[in-house]
Amino acid sequence: MNRTNLVLHAQTSIERGSKSFSRASKLFSKQTRQRAWLLYYWCRACDDLADGQDHGHGMSAVADAEKTVAAMRMMTARAHGGEQTGNPPFDAFGAVAQECHIPKFLADDMIDGFALDAQDWRPETEADLLQYCYHVAGAVGCMMAIVMGVPTSDNETLDRACDLGLAFQLANIARDIAEDDAAGRCYLPREWLQEARLDPDNILDPARRDALVMLVNRLCDLAGDYEASARVGAAKLSFRSRWAVLAAAGIYGDIARAVRKSNGASLDQRVFTSKLDKLGWIVKAFGQALLRPATRERKGLWTRERPADAAIR
Repeated sequence: MNRTNLVLHAQTSIERGSKSFSRASKLFSKQTRQRAWLLYYWCRACDDLADGQDHGHGMSAVADAEKTVAAMRMMTARAHGGEQTGNPPFDAFGAVAQECHIPKFLADDMIDGFALDAQDWRPETEADLLQYCYHVAGAVGCMMAIVMGVPTSDNETLDRACDLGLAFQLANIARDIAEDDAAGRCYLPREWLQEARLDPDNILDPARRDALVMLVNRLCDLAGDYEASARVGAAKLSFRSRWAVLAAAGIYGDIARAVRKSNGASLDQRVFTSKLDKLGWIVKAFGQALLRPATRERKGLWTRERPADAAIR
């Protein structure tokens, strides 16, 4: 399949899989927008394979999860090396990886997150939770930054891009507590559960609902901290990319804010943000993109491990 057709398939995928990201991506320049779609197409396909989903919907058990992850890793490696795999999402990744020189270790890092899920892994500590969020979303933030022109050697900006991925994933986890529980997953650190006196195997116990709501709110607050940090890094991007990133940050940040505001209702019904709210952020982000963001140190925030040879891998 040629690049033009890959872009068309990728566009269809993002429109089905994430209306929020689809709207924000339209703010990019044409070249960056197409590359972002290609990257999303691969990420979405990997996520769906790992979770037995169709564009993020209908999670189901995967018969041999570890074998699925191994196949995903092999196809990604082939595509990164410039081979045509015959599998459109992976060929889409190969195209954008070749065009933007995306380091292979970032793709490997993302797949490592799916490997953790295949092993029924659960975090012990907050640091474990953030490491997992890095794998499934922070590494994607780094790849997106590279697609937007950030050099692989600019670790400061890549750390801020990683922060946005962490914010997105923390919001996802906060929103999907009940859905994940139904699938036998729990991303709340065991240390948090012990502090709140919650049974790790029965976190939805009605008698301990207030304690669970406190932990959900804690996730939302963490998401807010990483969103605020990511906004500082957006200043390094071109105007249109900055606008898109700030819009996505606001749109997705509203998920965490809505979950917190729901005071536990998100445990019974999935939280959504309205189309009008999304459009509002596109307008608001335009003004934000014109202004210099307030300085905000990353002190106290979790930081990804930086491979010594990251710039050449």
